[in-house]
Parts: sequence; C-alpha cells; structure tokens
Amino acid sequence: MSRDLIAGLEQQLRELDAQALRRKLRVTDSPCDAQIRVDGRDMLAFCSNDYLGLAAHPHIVEALREGALRYGAGSGASHLISGHSRAHAVLEERLAEFVSPQIDNARALYFCTGYMANLAMLGALGGTDAELFSESLNHASLIDGARLSRAKVQVYPHGDVAQLAALLQASKAETKLVVTDSVFSMDGNLAPLNELTALCEQHGAWLIVDDAHGFGVLGEHGRGVLEHLQLKSPNIVYMGTLGKAAGVAGAFVAAHASVIEWLVQRARPYIYTTASSPAVAHALLTAIDIVAGDEGNARRAKLRMLIEQFCKETVLRNWQLLPSATAIQPVVIGGNDEALRAAAALYDAGYWVPAIRPPTVPAGTARLRVTLSAAHRKEDVSHLSAAILSLENA
Repeated sequence: MSRDLIAGLEQQLRELDAQALRRKLRVTDSPCDAQIRVDGRDMLAFCSNDYLGLAAHPHIVEALREGALRYGAGSGASHLISGHSRAHAVLEERLAEFVSPQIDNARALYFCTGYMANLAMLGALGGTDAELFSESLNHASLIDGARLSRAKVQVYPHGDVAQLAALLQASKAETKLVVTDSVFSMDGNLAPLNELTALCEQHGAWLIVDDAHGFGVLGEHGRGVLEHLQLKSPNIVYMGTLGKAAGVAGAFVAAHASVIEWLVQRARPYIYTTASSPAVAHALLTAIDIVAGDEGNARRAKLRMLIEQFCKETVLRNWQLLPSATAIQPVVIGGNDEALRAAAALYDAGYWVPAIRPPTVPAGTARLRVTLSAAHRKEDVSHLSAAILSLENA
C-alpha cells in the first residue's frame, strides 16, 4: 500500500516536469548579498528581497551576536507563556514609534514571519459574521488567511476600485475587511490605496495592508507605503516584514492599540507558537535604526537610481517589462519552457534570476522576476540588462 502512495506522488511529480512547473532548491554558501556563492558557483544575484542590502551589514551581524550573548539562542515558549523577552518588547515599542506618524495611538506586535502575521490578522478580525474582500493578486499568505478566517470571501479584480465599491455596497455583513498587498510581489505595481482607504471609511470596513515589499523602501524615511502615499486612517491595519528591506527576519502588525490587544487575545498564530529568538529581535533594533537614518536614506536613493537605470536600459521588443517603479522588475516571457530556458541561460552566464511560473502567476505569463538591491553596482545592472536583451534577440 505504501508503494502505491509513493507511486501516486511520483506520477504527479512527473506531471509537474511535463508542464515545466517543478521547482528546484539551490544552496547558498555565503551571506545574502549582490554577489553570492550558490551551489558552488560565484553568481550575481538578482533574486533576493534584500532591497537595501542590509542582510549582511556588519553592524546588524554584530547586534545579532550581542543579542545571542545577552538572551541566548531560543525563547523557550510562546509569547504569552514565558517567551516574550525584553528584546521583543523593546522592538515592538521601536516599531510603533517608527510608524506612529501614520497611525494614531500606534502599537506594534512582532511575529516570526509575515505569513504568520497575515494569518493572525485575518483570523482574529474575521469570523462567520464577516465578509472579506480580497485583491485577486494577493500573496498566498493573504489567500490562506482568508480561507482560515471563516469569513465569506469575495475576490475583486486587480486594482478594480469600482467593482470593490459595488461589492461593499451590496454587503450586509456586520464586519467587512478589504485585504490587499501594497506592492504586488510578482508585478511590482502599487495598489490604489488612497481610493481603498476612502471606500473603507465610507463603508466602515477594515483595510488590511500587507506592505511586505514597501516597508523600509517606500516613503521619505522608509516607513513604507503609508508614508509614501501620506495615508492615515483608523480603519487601516498595517503589516510590514522585517526579512526583506530590514535585512533580518520576522514581521510586525501595527494599528491602533485596541486592535493589537485584540490580536494578542485572539490571534491563534500568535498565541500558539513559540516566540522567535530574542537575539533576532535585538538585531532588528539596529536594522530599524539604519533604515530610519541617513544610511537608510542613502541606500533608498541608490536603489531608486538603479531602478531607473534598469527601466531605461531594458528596452524589449518581444518580451514585456511590466511598468514598475519598485525594486521588483518583472520581465514577462509567456510560456513556462521559454521562461525556464531564459533563466537557465542567465544562470549559466553568472546571473541568478528566477523564472516565476503558474500557479504563482497566471497561465501564459511566466516571467523572469528581477529584484534590485542597493547592494548592486551600476555595472551589475547594465550587464544584466545586456544579457536579457541578448537572450530576447537570440
């Protein structure tokens, strides 16, 4: 019987191969950086979300070491048992202070991952009496959170404010939640958050904003999409990740203090999991200081320059560079096989750029997902652009 079960899985794996949909793990042998050693090869990486180039920053590395010496390696329990260390508490205070210009009476709650934070928000604020309105291009964590929330779920088309308005108008639910990414992770464009905020205020709905790819990058001080768009509303519940632009790990939810207290009392992914290492929280204090300071400003300015350079130099005829002013620069190729061949050719030439295929993106829109970092040099970007153009014209 067990052989039959294994045979069934192996058949399904062969079907993934036939559709060019099997994913492959690669092993890195060096710190996350623009230049990286992967599977024994030195490569130029355009695939991480380390947008400000902080993942291997010496001050953050030293803070992680200091945190381990002070607090040890593990937390030992969930936050509500004994795992909530002084490092976690101080980090949450620092994050609340950082985002407070955009959130009144702000409080922050730290999570092990952004995935867990999204499950927590939707599960605690949703319920059987709620209706949840989810953007069609939302991240998998938001989709899974919607499924677990027990709310009725409506999916509205990408960026379609008029359709969302009609759905909200027709809803009879006691609790309404509009859920969206800020920067869409496979397209690089921004949600129409000004319009969404106005709609949520009009209809008394929560606006759940996943700013995974905006926190640290967008806004004058790196406070994220709310600062970038100068948004402020009591209806907004904000999630930012700390393993991308901040360079370490984890995520946080920030909102009015009463919202956060409700998450502490009702968010199952927070209550029933072991707290992350206090050393990581301690290291994040240094990371946030860098993001918020002059060095963060300089790194954001460099990243903006590299984005403009890549868009200017990558002029495609057959493939499509999607319009994006963010560090995510998708090159849509179309077919799965062709996207895989392009990624493999770039890899052979020393450029690590992933091929993104369904179900992550819609069928027929397989793409190269180029991500830029302040750790890249101008010549790195020029060389990658030339390599992509050469492949398109081959």
